[in-house]
Amino acid sequence: MEVEGLTKIADLGKPRVVIVGGGFGGLRLAKALADAPVQVVLIDKQNYHAFQPLLYQIATAGLNADSVVSPFRKILNEQENFYFRMAEVRSIDPVEQVVETTIGLLRYDYLVLATGATANYFGDKQMEKNSISLKSVTDAIELRNTLLSNFEQALQIGDVEQLNSLLDFVIVGGGPTGVEMAGALSELRAHVFPRDYPELDLKQMDIHLVQSGPVLLKGMSDEASAHALKYLQELGVQVWLDNRVTSYDGYTVTLKSGDKLITRTLIWAAGVTGAPVAGLNPAALLKSNRYQVNEFSQVAGYDNVFAIGDIAQMTTKEAPEGHPQVAQPAIQQGRLLGENIKRLLNKQPLQAFAYEDKGTMATIGRHRAVGDIQLFGKQYHITGWLGWLGWSLVHVLALVSFRNRIAVFIAWAWNYITQDKGMRYIIGKPKAPLKEREVEIKPIV
Repeated sequence: MEVEGLTKIADLGKPRVVIVGGGFGGLRLAKALADAPVQVVLIDKQNYHAFQPLLYQIATAGLNADSVVSPFRKILNEQENFYFRMAEVRSIDPVEQVVETTIGLLRYDYLVLATGATANYFGDKQMEKNSISLKSVTDAIELRNTLLSNFEQALQIGDVEQLNSLLDFVIVGGGPTGVEMAGALSELRAHVFPRDYPELDLKQMDIHLVQSGPVLLKGMSDEASAHALKYLQELGVQVWLDNRVTSYDGYTVTLKSGDKLITRTLIWAAGVTGAPVAGLNPAALLKSNRYQVNEFSQVAGYDNVFAIGDIAQMTTKEAPEGHPQVAQPAIQQGRLLGENIKRLLNKQPLQAFAYEDKGTMATIGRHRAVGDIQLFGKQYHITGWLGWLGWSLVHVLALVSFRNRIAVFIAWAWNYITQDKGMRYIIGKPKAPLKEREVEIKPIV
């Protein structure tokens, strides 16, 4: 059938697998299809893969952005059946088997949605407008710019309340991102900012971590949660458990407990929501904004449309609310789906997905980390220096390119030896001076 407006891309006369999203799952799937008799087309709005677990280190000047990103074309330049197009997907027509993108229409035989997730503000538009999330390289650079600009502006401020609004930081969400960000900020306060800003009294810099539940790192062991809290308190982070932010106007943070904090920088790490694409049957999209998929990653109601990673919810006895929205399920689903697409081509039965939980880790600064590790069917808990070393090794080895691994290793070695973080750049236009900003200065009442 002829379709007008098709994207200019070679038709190899082979089944075409279109993958939307080049995160952990989409990239692993593309690699898994390297030897398959198919044409692999990856669509992403960026031309690179970003290693999201280390974005907070870009935001806190520990790493350069190019240390954790790698271009798709570079990663897969030796894969002959691979094609990449930088575009955003607007909608899907499952009847015509066409994807509408910002650069035209794209025909598919098999469609895989690996669109990931975005920050979940739970409908709070004011929070979405005034806070900073940490889901992309752009977010990380914006947060670093904000962080450093605050301190540059603080040098010119005499009013105590306005000074505190620049030096204080509130992090919402006690998961790995929030905990690791709090630890990284505390290290800047202890080792870097005193040398950069000797004119400022760093005792006035407060770091607040607000968690709605009773423990940090929900989903990890009680031991890991307790150690994370202990480490953060040792570093001087003010942890608010069983509390939540009810409002934030860009200046005043109001907590459920009635307490008020002042800050111009609220970092939102309180959860994610799926990033669906228009066009599929709305019944396939759950309240979690994730597509309902079966054990073969097929979207409910479709045989040739799949979803993997954060956007997919595969309900099992072991995971009644779906698998965790982290890298490992996405990688494992991508790998298996590659094999199952080959099985489909050969008219063989598909293999059901079974998640292998390899554990979870989080670092809270130098020599401080927690981990729940699965080995030989048993769970082991590691903390302290051993946990920190294990976390470092796991993350270096997980980077997609050798260049990334070397760059991160060198940066970390330098940071460790000197207790310095050298990537303290304000890139782009800094925030407007205090008097020019739109946020109204309000006293705490």
